[in-house]
Amino acid sequence: MKPNLIFLYINKFYGLFLNKVIIMNKSANKVLVMYFSKTGNTKKLAQMIAKGVKEVNNVECILKSASDVTKDDFISSYGIIAGSPVYFGSMAAELKDVFDRFVSLRKKMGDKIGAAFVTAGDESGGKETTIMSIIQAFLIYGMIIVGDPLDATGHYGVACTGAPDEETSINAIKLGRRVAFLVKKLN
Repeated sequence: MKPNLIFLYINKFYGLFLNKVIIMNKSANKVLVMYFSKTGNTKKLAQMIAKGVKEVNNVECILKSASDVTKDDFISSYGIIAGSPVYFGSMAAELKDVFDRFVSLRKKMGDKIGAAFVTAGDESGGKETTIMSIIQAFLIYGMIIVGDPLDATGHYGVACTGAPDEETSINAIKLGRRVAFLVKKLN
């Protein structure tokens, strides 16, 4: 075989290999925004968070209600942002069900990014305790927890009473963007 042909075959092989590696890395940058929403307020907040995720290049956003989340969505995402309305100071059973259904995946979720958001019907309705219940589930899964950025509120996650207002929507976008940047950076 002539040297030029050998180089062509090697170049073709490595080119295909590199293309597969690039494609694999692109698809690995997924963020799942999952939520349960009874009145539509938590869904609206989830949509704003997803908007922030989508602002980051080469990061795919999966936006799904808790009942529609599949095992593949859960395991293939390197960031999960979970949201719930406040139910007795804790996450809704429909969201907790996702964590319960996929408990067998715990050892595969370590070092992935987790973040939380909530909506409440009352100013003192247990927003922080509900965020903490979601964070506890992420910690049990071995995930790295992030709150909203310091240029937002710099606390546990995004929260609002009722539908998200303009300021909450901006903070939600910032949280989505932050998680997407971290997924891209750590992956």
